[in-house]
Amino acid sequence: MKIGVAGTGAVGGYFGGLLKKAGHDVIFLARGKSLERMQEKGLMIENEGEDFAIDGIFTDQYEAFSQIDLLLFCVKATNTKDVAIHLQPFLKETCLIMTLQNGVDNEEILSSIFGENRILSAAAYIQAIVTDSGVVKQIGVPPRLIIGPLDNSLSEKVNEISTLFNEANIETFPSTNVIKIKWNKLLWNVTFNPLTALIKSKVGAIYDDEGLHQLAVKICKEAIAVAVGLGIDMEEDYYETILAQGQLARDHQTSMLQDRMKGKPLELESICGYIVKKGREVKVETPVLETIYYLLKYQVSKD
Repeated sequence: MKIGVAGTGAVGGYFGGLLKKAGHDVIFLARGKSLERMQEKGLMIENEGEDFAIDGIFTDQYEAFSQIDLLLFCVKATNTKDVAIHLQPFLKETCLIMTLQNGVDNEEILSSIFGENRILSAAAYIQAIVTDSGVVKQIGVPPRLIIGPLDNSLSEKVNEISTLFNEANIETFPSTNVIKIKWNKLLWNVTFNPLTALIKSKVGAIYDDEGLHQLAVKICKEAIAVAVGLGIDMEEDYYETILAQGQLARDHQTSMLQDRMKGKPLELESICGYIVKKGREVKVETPVLETIYYLLKYQVSKD
């Protein structure tokens, strides 16, 4: 299968690298120093027990993606619309687009550009960081994907892709309700990403300070209430699961923390702003999340 990766960062680089290692024809979209490094030395993947370099096509030219069958959409949510619009004229009509991004709003944007019947959604559970230009380091438990279609007519295609990914040593599971699963992941992200970015500390700091811990619990409860208000089948005590999961990732630098430390744009709107906005629509108040959202938004504007 010919596969394209839009956004060769930690997520796109890791999964795209394993697919290339498994023998698939993979083309990577990248920018700046990362692109230069990969064009010169390839993409380096470091994980526990095995390091390997990936050769391939690394480019910043959208037209180079004209022959791919599957696009892994891994750019930051802040760039979703721009990159999608630039790719749209060049992708085959049969090319499927699978978002591995944070949040649950990227599916709406991609559907409006490519059509819902071409969009797959994936919840990516991975702890990985870019340690240097063109170098991705995976840490912790082996990454896994849960993927599903927005249009049920693609269910068989999802099964085929799941098999293909598993054969590439990427633990992958198909789902018929991937949006709920993405919401579950969004709850984790909204609980820990903005707080860690605000205090510039790893997840463990939230558990080491009672005040921060209580803020995390309140944010999670508010987000769950919004999900329920939107009709998502969600247990009101699911926050206990989220907080237990956070304990297992005490040493994790969240993606939002990594971006802030590197001076990159934060996915504030997809992770925080979206929930605040939807809360207003369904008449669910989110005072704690809204406060953290505006504080972080202000701080970032002054960085």
